[in-house]
Amino acid sequence: MPRSPARPTGARPEALFKPPPERQPLAARMRPRTLDEFVGQEHLVGERGPLRRSVARGHLSSILLWGPPGTGKTSLARLLAQEIGADFETMSAVMSGVAEVRATIARAQDRLALHGSRTVLFLDEIHRFNKAQQDALLPHVEDGTVTLIGATTENPYFEVNAALLSRMRVWRLEPLADADVATLVRRAIDDPDRGLGGSFGPAGGVAIADDAFGHLVDLAGGDARSALNVLEGAVALAESEGVREADGRVAPRLTDVEAAAQQRVLAYDRAGDGHYDTASALIKSLRGNDPDAALYWLAAMIAAGEDPKFIARRLIISASEDVGNADPRALQVAVAAAHALDWIGLPEAQYALAQAATYLATAPKSSRAGAAYWAAVSDVEAHGSLPVPFHLRNAGHRSMKQHGIGVGYRNPHEFEGADVAQQYLPDALIDRRYYLPTDQGYEATLAARMAARAEAREAARTAGRTPKSQIPGPTTTAHAGDGLLRIREGNRKKLAETEKRDAGGP
Repeated sequence: MPRSPARPTGARPEALFKPPPERQPLAARMRPRTLDEFVGQEHLVGERGPLRRSVARGHLSSILLWGPPGTGKTSLARLLAQEIGADFETMSAVMSGVAEVRATIARAQDRLALHGSRTVLFLDEIHRFNKAQQDALLPHVEDGTVTLIGATTENPYFEVNAALLSRMRVWRLEPLADADVATLVRRAIDDPDRGLGGSFGPAGGVAIADDAFGHLVDLAGGDARSALNVLEGAVALAESEGVREADGRVAPRLTDVEAAAQQRVLAYDRAGDGHYDTASALIKSLRGNDPDAALYWLAAMIAAGEDPKFIARRLIISASEDVGNADPRALQVAVAAAHALDWIGLPEAQYALAQAATYLATAPKSSRAGAAYWAAVSDVEAHGSLPVPFHLRNAGHRSMKQHGIGVGYRNPHEFEGADVAQQYLPDALIDRRYYLPTDQGYEATLAARMAARAEAREAARTAGRTPKSQIPGPTTTAHAGDGLLRIREGNRKKLAETEKRDAGGP
């Protein structure tokens, strides 16, 4: 019986049920065929990218590609296998189990034994595999039977077993830049072999309007697959309605892109006035104590494809600029929301952003910390860098004391209440006061604390006592104004007793 000709080493396994090109979506047809066609992820596959340099030497270790949808994880895995001449097996963690893993490993072992060929196993959504399924891969990754390329949209440090993760290098894929998405869309429109510029597209070709093109790119949000799917749908809609240019090309409109994306076109441009107007509305709603308006503008920005990291940054700024010391926890909440966004991404991180927005909108407000800082900046700009008082300078060597450096400094921790009156500002600004807290929220506590200390220092000054006998400030960190008032009253009693004793009374 004649033997079938052997596949050349490095050839990919043939798919049993591969749809013909005309049945494939545009995004599938336009997958890059070489690394040079791959768009984006320059930090990995650019001229000096580590993955490009690795496969150029014929080497590829097990890796994990972590990034949002449509950033090229699957395409990159195929191309890396192709570059090193390896057979490519692909599995989805959603559709496969331990039995499928074992069958794939068996084929890889046969190839290695019979042909000496390597196998790259691409496991999509690897985070969906449970511990037993991931453990089944472990020995075969270790002994080199397969080179594993995992792909995930989730944080692998939380979702992938530590034992397997330790044998893989994690590479982060970023959302594509708008310019990269635009390049892919134009390529799909013009390509005569796989795109819309030949037999797969409408007769006459495609000419998309500038506003529709720009909105399509914005909607994609760095997701190439989404952009090509919307393009394909918009072209089909325009063709069905006979919308064509004078030269016969099908001309998708803004409304066609809107319908294909199943999303309303918002008056919003991430690089134009709409971007800044909507961000301004969000910030002013937070500052104005309106959680409902804040949620609306937050939702509008996300729906329009705004970079969620931009939103998170604005929330952090608002926490310090508008809430400030009236509620110091506001900054913690905003920063935590930004961390949540980084760890879990959209859409789930919308909960964290909404939580932070409503917290900021309902928190007490004070801008005094920021105002105090800018007042200090004005003095620096007006007077330059003024000399540091001698007693505050760093006496790094004991001989420097001979020059007066560090002499006279009093450590507050050596005084009762950890407070002592002494000069901290430069001589030219000795009486300057920048921070004037309000009576809002926690800042009222700070105001009471500052008043108590100022009163104790003034009493000590008028009594003419030495620093060691000064009336102490608060001995504990009080978190309520009434606690500070009690401490201040105690200080007054101590002052009266001291004055009575100094006067020779009983």
